[in-house]
Amino acid sequence: MDDSVIIQKILDRDKVALAAFYQQYAPKLSRFIRGKIANERDGEEVLQDTLFAFLEAIRDFHGKAKIQTFLFSICGHKVIDYYRRKKIRSIAFSHMPGIESIIGPLLAPEDAMEKKDMKLKIRKAFFRILPLYKKVLSLKYIEELSVSDIANQLEITIKSAESKLFRARKAFVEAFISL
Repeated sequence: MDDSVIIQKILDRDKVALAAFYQQYAPKLSRFIRGKIANERDGEEVLQDTLFAFLEAIRDFHGKAKIQTFLFSICGHKVIDYYRRKKIRSIAFSHMPGIESIIGPLLAPEDAMEKKDMKLKIRKAFFRILPLYKKVLSLKYIEELSVSDIANQLEITIKSAESKLFRARKAFVEAFISL
């Protein structure tokens, strides 16, 4: 099927076309992600983020590239986002604050300053978002709960938890960028 036909059918909410799209591209994306991210659960989350971002961006797809190229571009950005979040998490939400005093003197002064600035910026961004978003992000990235565990804790559906997590991430990024 032609890319433009697939896009139009998905836009028309054709569930069969969406299922066929998923069956065709999800395995390819999964292989690509596995080559970049070792943790299977994190890889699955990146895959879902990629597909969700594709569905959000589908109206902007004008056929200048193939769907696969468009998807892999989105996926590449999602992998980068994953590592960026992982770095931010390790800096901001360190579970062993005592280790910093041991490692601190070994860091170059500019690294220590960058780390301090990053922590401050993350805290400021974190406190600018809605309390519910703070809670969801804390459950996911500090307590390291799965989406289903977050749903259980908040007494909501898994889909609702995924949606709240997506919106919380987006709000955090917007707050972070605006600083």
